Amino acid sequence: QLQLVESGGDLVQPVGSLRLSCAASGFTLDYYAIGWFRQAPGKEREGVSCISVRATRTYYGDSVEGRFTISRDDAKNTVYLQMNDLKPEDTASYYCAAPDPSRGCSLDYSRYDTWGQGTQVTVSS
Repeated sequence: QLQLVESGGDLVQPVGSLRLSCAASGFTLDYYAIGWFRQAPGKEREGVSCISVRATRTYYGDSVEGRFTISRDDAKNTVYLQMNDLKPEDTASYYCAAPDPSRGCSLDYSRYDTWGQGTQVTVSS
């Protein structure tokens, strides 16, 4: 059974940093692009970042460009999201997701099939 598990969410002060992890089980990540998404209460799910197979390409949403960095360690079957200079508007539940292997990277959540349960990030002083 394909499963993704996020971790690393926490309460952090503005301009602080966090690193989220997305660990896969039941399948190898080598053949999958992985996306990170977030959703705040009352708001639509937003594409944050995506990393292609073999990390040949990365994509970022406009609101996180220059502050967040996505990476992958296929040996550990894990994808990371390093978040720096966090702002209160980054507060949300963060999810990682995998599309069908035939699909590449996208920030469109409708293209993803397998989702983790989410991890909460709260940015507040």
